[in-house]
Amino acid sequence: MFVTVDRHEVFAATGGRTFDPALPLVLFLHGAGLDHSVWALHSRWFAHHGQAVLAVDLPGHGRSAGPPLSGIAALADWTARLIEAAGSTRAILIGHSMGALIALEAAARHPERVAGLGLIGAAPAMPVHADLLSAAAANDPAAIDMLSLWGHGAHATQGGSRAPGLWMLGTAVRLLERAAPGLLHTDLAACHAYQDGPAAAAKVTCPSILVLGERDVMTPLKAGRGLAAAIGRSRTVVLPGAGHMLMAECPDAVLDALRGLV
Repeated sequence: MFVTVDRHEVFAATGGRTFDPALPLVLFLHGAGLDHSVWALHSRWFAHHGQAVLAVDLPGHGRSAGPPLSGIAALADWTARLIEAAGSTRAILIGHSMGALIALEAAARHPERVAGLGLIGAAPAMPVHADLLSAAAANDPAAIDMLSLWGHGAHATQGGSRAPGLWMLGTAVRLLERAAPGLLHTDLAACHAYQDGPAAAAKVTCPSILVLGERDVMTPLKAGRGLAAAIGRSRTVVLPGAGHMLMAECPDAVLDALRGLV
């Protein structure tokens, strides 16, 4: 479905069910350079278990119009406006990586809009390696290679997909290749610049679940645990052997953790 936010059409998948704003809303926020498709399993489960679902393409991503927003705070404020534009008052926010920062900041800035948080591959800060930022700024395919290899656990290099016949790394590369020129750099730069994670975490009052990868090199487990400790009402689930792209690497385990939000 499409929702108009700031005069731009925003696309959101609804998990295979007609969107009903009278139901409790679960809003999914993807990571840098990605789109709504990373939530295929998880959005469908919530939509078929009594929730209204929006797995959104952020501005300038996927099928959503408008320029990409260049800061986490701007994206958090945009998320609050999206909830209102969809006809809802509050939502459970589930975010991965950059999407987790957006969800965290939205909960701090707009607590009246956020009923719960699911933070996947999260940390209070997400500094990005200079080589990755430079490659993304130049639209160099090496940026996609670095993001894919650093983002996945070791088993992904051997195929790794839970769906027979699919290649996990190849799927991630093809998805990142679909992004408009400059988009990946805009997203990564927003993550790199964000310094307000600890302050935002201290303001979160809603129930929160953090799903972390044991071998995540992009948002290391130690940093994720630190974020969890700063959030008052949080629970942490650590997935053994997993990297950063948790929805692809451990889809069922991620879903099992997130089910605790409803």
